[in-house]
Amino acid sequence: MTALSTTVGLVPNWYPPTRENYDLIISVWQWFPVAASLQWLISWYGMGKTSVASRLNLPGRVGWMTMEAPGFLSLLYMMNTLSAQHGLTDLPWQNKVLAGLFVIHYSYRAILFPLIQPSMSPLHVLIWLFGLLFQVVNGTCIGAWLAAYGPTTREAWAAQLSPFPTLQFASGIALFYVGLAANYFHDDELREIRRREMARQARLAAQGKGKAKGGAAEKHYEIPQAGLFKIMLYPHYFVEWVEWLGFWIAAGWSSAPARCFLVNEIAAMLPRAVNGKQWYIEKFGADKIKKKWAVIPGVW
Repeated sequence: MTALSTTVGLVPNWYPPTRENYDLIISVWQWFPVAASLQWLISWYGMGKTSVASRLNLPGRVGWMTMEAPGFLSLLYMMNTLSAQHGLTDLPWQNKVLAGLFVIHYSYRAILFPLIQPSMSPLHVLIWLFGLLFQVVNGTCIGAWLAAYGPTTREAWAAQLSPFPTLQFASGIALFYVGLAANYFHDDELREIRRREMARQARLAAQGKGKAKGGAAEKHYEIPQAGLFKIMLYPHYFVEWVEWLGFWIAAGWSSAPARCFLVNEIAAMLPRAVNGKQWYIEKFGADKIKKKWAVIPGVW
């Protein structure tokens, strides 16, 4: 396949990118963990349980959806524009499956997740901007790789996953689904804490012992106990990394965008989990937290 010197799109040559610009984006994207490491030095994080009042806050649900959705929308845009511009009319099924997995995850994470949360804390605009940038770059990299710059023939996929292409692809997909199911399970345990508190407040209001207010459980926290919460505080982070490890396995070890996604996610989320453990200690006391890891059993 001859590389295009130009591409046509929302931002010509960049969105979607030419092969040259794609390589440049990937080369820069691999340095994201250096920027993310600054979180080890900064305790502030304007989202979730550490959200604080600010004139620069966005409503939780709206902020989350508009921050997360551009990731899978970028991937779909790459798949629908870049392939055609490269004359690829029928991509291999592996490309379509991997694109589908990405969309499945973010259909939940970006759309369903904020809609089913009992409440969501405000989101600071700086967190929103950084998250939006992450999603657009990540969706562009993975989408461009799947659309044109990765394996685009059956033979290329056989070489990509050699020596056991079917076994490696199937194993990666299976691991992805294990992580996806576990991610939903542990998210729902956190939701259940809010649901129980809202139900408790409603009962008290019905008995005339309290007043039920919308969002009153927003700042109510407990120590979750179900599933992997028994041994760690952020299993929903851990199992999301399991998802994207499965994706990388299925895409092939040489897939730079899949590797970058996993490494960059860990770099972005690990400091939050370690700092979050300190938040739990300050909130509930060291005695109740000391036997739990933050996010990686035996390490942190």
